[in-house]
Parts: sequence; structure tokens; C-alpha cells
Amino acid sequence: MTGNRISTQLRRMRRDWDRRARENARFYVATLQDRWSDDEFYRSGEATFQEQILTDLGNICQGKDPREMHVLEIGCGAGRVTRALGRHFGHVYAVDISPEMVRQARRSLSEFPNVRVYRNNGRDLSVVGRSWWSRWGIGPKLQLDFAFSCIVFQHIPNREIIESYVREVNRRLRPGGLFKFQVQGSPRVKVTEDDTWVGVPFSEPEARQMATRCGFEMRYHAGAGSQYYWLWFFKEREID
Repeated sequence: MTGNRISTQLRRMRRDWDRRARENARFYVATLQDRWSDDEFYRSGEATFQEQILTDLGNICQGKDPREMHVLEIGCGAGRVTRALGRHFGHVYAVDISPEMVRQARRSLSEFPNVRVYRNNGRDLSVVGRSWWSRWGIGPKLQLDFAFSCIVFQHIPNREIIESYVREVNRRLRPGGLFKFQVQGSPRVKVTEDDTWVGVPFSEPEARQMATRCGFEMRYHAGAGSQYYWLWFFKEREID
């Protein structure tokens, strides 16, 4: 896919997710019900946190104190899972392509001084950890200990965009660190370029090939062939 076509698709993703956020952000983040109270919405995020993070702390922390870790969430939406991450980890960075989602997430996370929410461009992490000195290339780059993404890549209809994110995580992640994320795994979905709801599916071989290209080892996976295909990518080497 050409650069122009990718740029067009990214603009469409930003437009569509901004519209969804204005219409009913919580429903489009978690479609189990169309109306969520604050308590229900954030408890659902806690449930995801318990299922995918607390049960996997050995792979995630690798002996590190969670309060000293720098953690990234890609596609934070309205902050559903981000709040749980902020309660457990010392430094949390969250990105989303939609300005409206970011506005709502920042409002819901205002009581968490250890969480930073950024609007990104939908394909890289250049905004994460940005400060005056980093813009001028002064000082150390932010190094992440763990990266996470849930119910996000399943909506991206373009493998190049997803792989761009994976490469970006590799550049920011410490050696040996884990990027745990979920993609669309069902081969039965119909994907079109102008649809920003149904994401491109990955088979196990395709996921493993992406891991290798991006400097990771795909050590585990779960849910192959389903909508919720979880991948554990551990950083092996730095990529250009």
C-alpha cells in the first residue's frame, strides 16, 4: 500500500473513531452494552486487567517492581483499562488516534498523576514521552518495560499499519520486554479498506512472521482463529 493510501486510511480511522467517541464512546470501546455507568465501565476495565495482566505478571514484570515500571497502552479509548494500569504501575503512557477519545480519557484519569494520555497519528509512538528536551534530541529516550493493547488492532484493516505499531514498540521497549496484544484472528471476516471497524485477520504463521520481521520472539499465543487472538511478543533485537 502506498504512503498516500495509508495516509488516507489513517485520516478515515481518526474521523470514524472521533465520530464514534462523540456518539457513544463507551459503547464503541466495549460493546457488551450500549449504556455504561462510570462504575460499570471501569469495573469492566478492571476485569480485563485481571484477566490479561494480573494473571501474567511473571512475563510482564520479570522481577521488576510494578511501581517502577514504564508501561504503554496502545488504543486507550476512553480510559477503560488505563485506570487499572495506573493503579498498578508507576508510569503509564496511553495513546489513541481520536482527539475526542483522548479528551474523555484525560478527564477520567485526572486523578492519576502517573498517567499520560497522548493523541497519536495512528501508526507510530513519536508523541510518547515527548518533552522540551526530547524534541531537541537532548537527554535519554524513554524506555518502556511493557506494552499492551486490547480490542484495538482488531479494528485496523491494514497489516502495514499494525506492523508499524509493532516496530515502534520494538524501538521503545527494553531488551527482553513484552508486548502483549490482541489481533483479529478469524479468517471469516470480510475486510475492506474503507471499513474502520473490521480489522485484518492474522493466522499463526502470519503473526510469527511479523514478530520475526519486527525483532520479536512470539513465545506464546492464544485464541487462534477467533476474534480475540492474543500474542506475546518478547523483544529479541533492536530494529532500524
